[in-house]
Amino acid sequence: MTSLYPQSEPHDQGLLDVGDGNRIHWQVFGNPVGYPALYVHGGPGSGSSVSASRYFDPAVYRIILLDQRNCGQSLPHAGAFGNDLTDNTTWHLVEDMERLRRHLNVEQWLLFGTSWGSTLALAYAETHPKRVSAMILAGVTTTRPQEIDWLTRGMAILFPEEWNRMLAALPPELRVLGPLEGYHRLLNAPDMATRLKAARDWHDWEAASILLADPDGMPRRWSDPHYLLARARIITHYFRHNAWLEDGALLRDAHKLAGIPGMLIQGRLDLEAPLTTAWELSRSWPGSELIVMEKAAHSPYHDEMARAIVAATDRFRKESQK
Repeated sequence: MTSLYPQSEPHDQGLLDVGDGNRIHWQVFGNPVGYPALYVHGGPGSGSSVSASRYFDPAVYRIILLDQRNCGQSLPHAGAFGNDLTDNTTWHLVEDMERLRRHLNVEQWLLFGTSWGSTLALAYAETHPKRVSAMILAGVTTTRPQEIDWLTRGMAILFPEEWNRMLAALPPELRVLGPLEGYHRLLNAPDMATRLKAARDWHDWEAASILLADPDGMPRRWSDPHYLLARARIITHYFRHNAWLEDGALLRDAHKLAGIPGMLIQGRLDLEAPLTTAWELSRSWPGSELIVMEKAAHSPYHDEMARAIVAATDRFRKESQK
């Protein structure tokens, strides 16, 4: 991670009331009057990490981090089991981003999305294209049913032991429903012990592909059981609803991004978001550029990926100064 900019402290932050009893947490780093850039985090439900601000030159960029509904420092937190998440959908998140843009008096901003964040960034940009100056997407996903099925079933061909362990942790009456529905029910069970164990078992399955690509790649936040519970609840909530997106809609409507420059940075060894989605998006989005990192996987913190992302933010920084 030596290619990243030094870590700085936020000079502004707050909780924005977005309705439905929700308040979303935001932070701003870098130049207060600089080129606005919003980091759109993954998961869904992972929350932002301050280290994401390090992809941008703080002397030039006004770097904005946002915790999506019910995760990170946003309230109420899904790990506290305060709500049933019915007011947490892709389109709620799109509107939250737009509310934050207006709150911070941003005319246009660059969007940098990773993993699920690339799906959300695309949904926002196709809804509000005039508000997006450029986009950088890494570990590209569009959360189509086939992508969800790959994450929850398809990867079993690569990790049969971990897959069987995941299924064995489900009671027989839930196992027949499949892992997504079965774990969704456990994660919303009446007792906390059942919920916490289900969250840990779900993340043990996710860890299989992460650790294969990078033995040191386990996120530090995964040691917090309540973080895992919030993340797993939100992920299964989104996946069982196909993220409230028509199948293939983000690719179908990518023509709406014409005029928005985009860089798609994808690891060829990415098991969680196989290259085909980024390739399809590059063919559907006029003005986008696909950059394939031959030895990288899904993590944007892998040194090869990190260098490519910083090169992309530096490129847009220079273009903004012309």
